[in-house]
Amino acid sequence: MGEHSTRRAPRLRGPARAGALVGAVVLVAGAAVDVLAGTASAADHGGGHGGATVAGTPCTVTARACVDLAADKAWLIADGTVTTGPVGISHGGQGKETPTGTFDVQWKDKNHRSAEFDDAPMPYSVFFAPGGIAFHEGNPKNPSAGCVHLAHDDAVTFYGALEVGDEVQVH
Repeated sequence: MGEHSTRRAPRLRGPARAGALVGAVVLVAGAAVDVLAGTASAADHGGGHGGATVAGTPCTVTARACVDLAADKAWLIADGTVTTGPVGISHGGQGKETPTGTFDVQWKDKNHRSAEFDDAPMPYSVFFAPGGIAFHEGNPKNPSAGCVHLAHDDAVTFYGALEVGDEVQVH
């Protein structure tokens, strides 16, 4: 079935419906008790990215790279601890926004050149989002066409630290 399927789940009747309703009430009640007690987090009830937030960042401990678009900052994280950063970045401007969400590093190319932008150099590219979005060396003071620009030394560090499959969170 496609993402926008109109097929509905079968209706539950009798004891099965009652059991499902009781289970839902218990789940909601448990979440409410946690919230009132001050012990809940979004991840406790399926709303998070996988746990606690890494101190000083908007990202969770499952992230290997973290980007805060509003603050123009990025970090590298290992085992829930910041290993690099914050470093200054630039990102996509209006109409060419950097996508937000949780992604995985797809591939890397130390000497990449853009097919879309007249063979423009994109050194130390680490591709992580659809549409060719990557961390790469660029002027962190100028907006990009969607990529995350890093100063030379930071681009070298991100390129060396990130591996295919590593989680990238962009907020």
